[in-house]
Amino acid sequence: MKKYVIVGASSALAQATKNQLISDGNWVIQLSRNPSFSDFELTDYVGELPAIDQQIDGLVYFPGTINLKPFRSLKLEDFQTDFNIHVLGAVNALKTYQSQMNEGSSVVLISSVAATTGMPFHASVAAVKAALEGLGRSLAAEWAPKIRVNVVAPSLTITPMAERLINTPEKIEAGAQRHPMKRLGSPEDFASCISFLLSDQSSWITGQVLPVDGGMGKLKV
Repeated sequence: MKKYVIVGASSALAQATKNQLISDGNWVIQLSRNPSFSDFELTDYVGELPAIDQQIDGLVYFPGTINLKPFRSLKLEDFQTDFNIHVLGAVNALKTYQSQMNEGSSVVLISSVAATTGMPFHASVAAVKAALEGLGRSLAAEWAPKIRVNVVAPSLTITPMAERLINTPEKIEAGAQRHPMKRLGSPEDFASCISFLLSDQSSWITGQVLPVDGGMGKLKV
């Protein structure tokens, strides 16, 4: 049985991943600002994180935002808030728990198709997710061969966070048609990929960004 830490455990993607990991026989430690989804009291991802008095086999960092606005409407504070949540929060979690990761551990960070595919109104999201991908590659090089680090880059997924983008049948259909696979992603689509990257089945994979985006980032159909 392996032990994994999930940071930002209240999200739909995190819960689907937790369920997959537990189904595979692993033990999951949940950290969230929502006490209903956390094994410890937690108020801030960039503040002091709770001590975990045991070794772990990996970590997934889920906290994020969907801050979609025209560039003229974005304030500097919007970029700073997104950077704190997406990047500095991940840095804080990794610095806190790095010393407790067993040899062979795996880290997974969550990016976005917007980091490498130009999309209107995604300036802040794209900037912070591109930074997160750079962080993942750098740490993969620095921590090899003891710890693997990979990134999953999703496109639009049917989750509560994306509710305002998918809150009508027309929006869902329009979103689906923008993807070569002609549907939106589900939390389970990502959970299976994250579970694979955490497991020993991916033991020769590190420093990669895995697009889980219905083909949007690479295909034009």
